[in-house]
Amino acid sequence: MPLVVCATPIGNLEDVTLRLLAELRAADVVLCEDTRHTRGLLERHGVDAKLLSYHEHNEAARTSELLPRLQAGERIALVSDAGMPGISDPGGRIVRAALDAGVPVTVLPGPSAVETALVASGLVGGRYQFLGFLPRGEKALAGVWAELRGWHYPAVAFESPQRLPATLRSLAAADPERGVAVCRELTKKFEEVVRGTAAEVAARFESAPKGEITLVVGPAPEAEPAEDDALAAVSELVEAGVPRKRAAEIVSRLTGVARNTLYRGSL
Repeated sequence: MPLVVCATPIGNLEDVTLRLLAELRAADVVLCEDTRHTRGLLERHGVDAKLLSYHEHNEAARTSELLPRLQAGERIALVSDAGMPGISDPGGRIVRAALDAGVPVTVLPGPSAVETALVASGLVGGRYQFLGFLPRGEKALAGVWAELRGWHYPAVAFESPQRLPATLRSLAAADPERGVAVCRELTKKFEEVVRGTAAEVAARFESAPKGEITLVVGPAPEAEPAEDDALAAVSELVEAGVPRKRAAEIVSRLTGVARNTLYRGSL
């Protein structure tokens, strides 16, 4: 029998599929991040199932314990508190172990905070980047914003409500005109999507909000061809041994592209 990975509602308990309910009923055991949370979902839909905790603190031990049971033919369903297990939630370890042992793995699709936020933001494009949970600390965040400066597609990240104001201030300092959407409590009663520039949204969230947060950062504007050529010239001068600041000054005088733009863009 397979290990069945099950996506569960990200908020509204009505966002379930018929396949999900059938699988939870059929499973010999349901692995869940928080048994109390999952029990609420099961009770809402009249499902009786045996629950077993499976979270970041016992994931390794549980995987060793459960792999023989999977190999013996038990049907095990894996859920997280919300969304798809293994995506910024426990689950990846047992999926890899099952596949390595030749146990089939089936995935039941369902609600996704990432895709829901992306569409709700209005910043959706043909491609996007998922950042998971954003790092802590100003230096680490600055590194993320620098990386995204050259990414011409939206990016989606998870953030805690307590850290959101500082994160938005950091983004606004690095790229104040960047399009941003803060998606709060998606699919729940008090769902809210706040859209605007990084500077505008940072001003809106000067204090920590309540609820779960998904942050969407819009695409960087496409560089003009002249700017692309100027950046390439700066990179060539730096490779030749010219200090980056001096290279940016020289190319700025020759092309008219702002020195700071060239300096930051060449990092």
